[in-house]
Amino acid sequence: MKFSEAWLREWVNPSFDTEELVRQLTMAGLEVDSVESVADDFSGVVVGKVLDVQPHPNADKLRVCRVDAGVGDPLQIVCGAANVQAGMLAPTALIGAQLPGGLKIKKSKLRGEESFGMLSAASELGMAEKSEGLMSLPEDSPVGQDIRAFLNLDDRSIDVDLTPNRGDCLSVAGIAREVGVISRSPVQPVSAAELIATIDERFPIEVQAREACPRYLGRVIRGIDPTAKTPLWMRERLRRSGLRSLGPAVDVTNYLLLELGQPMHAFDLAKLSEAIVVREAGDGEALELLDGQTVGLRAGTLVIADREKPVAMAGVMGGEQTAVSDGTQDLFLECAFFSPQAIAGKARSYGLHTDSSHRFERGVDPELQPRAMERATALILEIMGGQAGPVVEVVSSENLPQRPLIALRRDRIRRLLGVEIPDAEVQDILARLGCRLESTGQGWQVVAPSYRFDLSLEADLIEELGRIHGYERLPESNLYGDLAIRPMTETKVPLDALRGALVDRGYQEAITYSFVDPALQQRLDPQASSIALANPLSSELSVMRTSLWPGLVQALIHNRNRQQSRVRLFETGLHFRVDEAGETHQEPAIAAAVVGSAQPEQWGEASRGVDFYDIKGDVEALLAAGGDADAYRFEAASHPALHPGQCARIFKGELAVGWLGLLHPEQEKALGLGANVFLFQLELGPLVEGAIPRFQPLSPFPSIRRDLAVVADEAISAARIRQTIARACGDVLQRLEVFDVYRGKGVEDGRKSLALGLILQDYSRTLTDSDGDSIVASVVQALAQDLGATLRD
Repeated sequence: MKFSEAWLREWVNPSFDTEELVRQLTMAGLEVDSVESVADDFSGVVVGKVLDVQPHPNADKLRVCRVDAGVGDPLQIVCGAANVQAGMLAPTALIGAQLPGGLKIKKSKLRGEESFGMLSAASELGMAEKSEGLMSLPEDSPVGQDIRAFLNLDDRSIDVDLTPNRGDCLSVAGIAREVGVISRSPVQPVSAAELIATIDERFPIEVQAREACPRYLGRVIRGIDPTAKTPLWMRERLRRSGLRSLGPAVDVTNYLLLELGQPMHAFDLAKLSEAIVVREAGDGEALELLDGQTVGLRAGTLVIADREKPVAMAGVMGGEQTAVSDGTQDLFLECAFFSPQAIAGKARSYGLHTDSSHRFERGVDPELQPRAMERATALILEIMGGQAGPVVEVVSSENLPQRPLIALRRDRIRRLLGVEIPDAEVQDILARLGCRLESTGQGWQVVAPSYRFDLSLEADLIEELGRIHGYERLPESNLYGDLAIRPMTETKVPLDALRGALVDRGYQEAITYSFVDPALQQRLDPQASSIALANPLSSELSVMRTSLWPGLVQALIHNRNRQQSRVRLFETGLHFRVDEAGETHQEPAIAAAVVGSAQPEQWGEASRGVDFYDIKGDVEALLAAGGDADAYRFEAASHPALHPGQCARIFKGELAVGWLGLLHPEQEKALGLGANVFLFQLELGPLVEGAIPRFQPLSPFPSIRRDLAVVADEAISAARIRQTIARACGDVLQRLEVFDVYRGKGVEDGRKSLALGLILQDYSRTLTDSDGDSIVASVVQALAQDLGATLRD
């Protein structure tokens, strides 16, 4: 919420300066994000009146002006602005004036004509980014007065970063209430007296969606002046609050949004058909919005319509077809309360975010509308003229927010805040906050004001007391409690150990959103059912992730687009699934995405791209962190997002716990990665269940080694061969190494040759050559019987 300090001080004027105001607002929970001057630093500029304008004798685009600057005789000033004319008042920089950017005004000659100053545009004074011509001042501006004093340009714009629960402070009135409470200063609200209708004309209003729109007000205003201009004081307040002037009718509604926090809209009455209807949109309806885009409306979207068509998206933005234009002479002014639940998320679902939706989503005072209507009408009549009809109001009282009765206890205040606040101070704070109180034996019965949607519990009121009493005044005390040491299971593998294992292997940890792009998720996990968000941040973040891969792949793309050729990322987090019964489950997992070279660039080893076995080694290191690597196995499998020839399913016993593989070339091409990308994901539940290390005595007897070359079918994995050999050898097998794989001449097509090293050792005796031969014979027999494998000739 951005506002002018001078505007705020018209409502409430505490005795402290800007710095202290900012400090107290921040300490009260309204964090001030920035404080800026409303104009750049300059001096020597006064209000000047152009008395006469003559063509420049030597330049077609220049004019020679006589200007009364209140310094005696009129000054001759050469001006190139297209809008300069006799009788206008404009900022006039005198000789010696210092302008923004270090420009100093001196007597000069322009194409042979002397110039004793400069008529200025708003941009030349640092009051606008760009200007079209001179800054025109009101006709009653005092000639000769310093422009800084006249426009109060020593004012400051204060930008407050509000939390979502403080929608009541999205207005000057709301900030003024807070400052009044903090400083215990009186607040002077603007007058909004009920106007007497001068014409008896009503435009029919029909509210069909009464729960979504419990209160709707409308008023006809006839005969406005379409040539009227927004007064300078209003344009300046809008500018200092971050809004630009768009014409008097729109400016008044924007002014009310800033002043009272009530979004309003003015329709061109001539463009409305028969009546206003507040209803939900029907399928297939479309609306061209004020920003020029046309949106297809979805069922459930609240709209303002006439008898023929939607004319506005309720609480979000008006429609172009019924907008006020330069030729508008009659207005229909609307003011409504929309339920926050009906508006929340609707703007974002269409890719929009407006000042109106920002306020309605957080809650607008449901009792503010009549006052806002009268205030807006008075401003329109003052600026544009015209005649106002009576206010037509449609109210559904049963659907308006009900304010609960909250019991506030003295002992609860003392217990939560740790300080005794006197009853008189409690009553003063709550009364200044707008609450109604009634004393009871234990404390008070409190009703929160209609604009405070965040006050519904006793704890909410106590928080307000602590906030206004002053957090810095609350006593400091040490907390104490009985702490029990929770037992730690030895078999549990700490998550930090798993993270460390990957970091040691050159990975970097990433943290991505739990909600992802549905299109990307469909590519990487097409068989899973996604959970759609009811209120997404954007269409690219609209579903919960069923896998950690979408976020990691998106991060990979981000880095690749920034010339990072070697990227190794991992993440731990939850992924979300819907089972066949429709139940939602969230499970922790660890996943990684890798692209680029196997090793960092170096001189000692030739560069090569990372391959399947590099990543498999990383996964095996992760599995070994739990001390139970032998419990896992890899099996060739098929996953729709992975390469069919480089994909494995990971099992712990008979339980599938993860996937490993190369991203499918089609997906790689579609995502524009331009390199092989390897992915893996493991469920954390089984992974953190490790094994307790046990001492294994060392054999005092020497080991022997036997090497075998085994020919087996391509489909038979080294793991199956390892398991078969282990069963045949029994306890004497200490280690088995696969040190070569061969395909080619001498080996049949569809088969492969594996060179195996068997390290044999007994704990009770020295193994002899005959023992080794006997063991090898048993191994060869088992391989032939179980796997159809043979010794290579």
